[in-house]
Amino acid sequence: MSPGRLVIEDFSALVDSAARWIVAAVEEDVRTLGHCALALSGGATPRPVYERLAQRPWADRVAWLKVDVYFGDERAVPPADPASNYAMAMAALLGRVPIPATQIHRMEAERPDRDAAAHEYERLLPARLDLLLLGMGADAHTASLFPGSPALEERQRRVVPATGPTAPRERLTITPPVIAAARRVAVLVAGAGKATAVARAIRGPARPGETPVQLALGGVWFVDREAAAGLAGAAA
Repeated sequence: MSPGRLVIEDFSALVDSAARWIVAAVEEDVRTLGHCALALSGGATPRPVYERLAQRPWADRVAWLKVDVYFGDERAVPPADPASNYAMAMAALLGRVPIPATQIHRMEAERPDRDAAAHEYERLLPARLDLLLLGMGADAHTASLFPGSPALEERQRRVVPATGPTAPRERLTITPPVIAAARRVAVLVAGAGKATAVARAIRGPARPGETPVQLALGGVWFVDREAAAGLAGAAA
């Protein structure tokens, strides 16, 4: 098994490469489709990429008025909580570029009725995301699709309540059909603590129930050298 494309670089260069690729993808979507439906991930690796996108020259190249932003998952916390993916994205990127607030579509995972919130977010999501950005945890989860999660078996609903192994445990997440339908997917991974999961995802057998990030193997993977340590013979 192998990704659609694998980029391995030192972390700083990787951030630049990912930002450049994202901007080019958004530019192409705006040029060919007239808009871009972009879904963001939380996590430690995506954040510096978002911060780079908020800087010149990248921020100036994006037609923000033609971009709608969605989220792949969210924790059941208020939007200003430090654990919120929305709060991170606002601080790193969305609050620093000229995108209208009405084009930022937050998952309201903190609502008491999370199932209703999931159904409402399903109605907000386009049938097909143009660009889906994903991170990966040390356990090979992506979005809030954790190993063994019932959400991994979902084939009809596109957003469901989910439970994570660490606090805050209650969440909302996109499901496998959303990943499969996306026009482009990028997986952003860094750090030695993720090397085992990266090797298992790319070199191991196809077992997305155990290694959920394999759902995104058809995408472009941006992996720093530490996280790629288990990929013998891999090159940038």
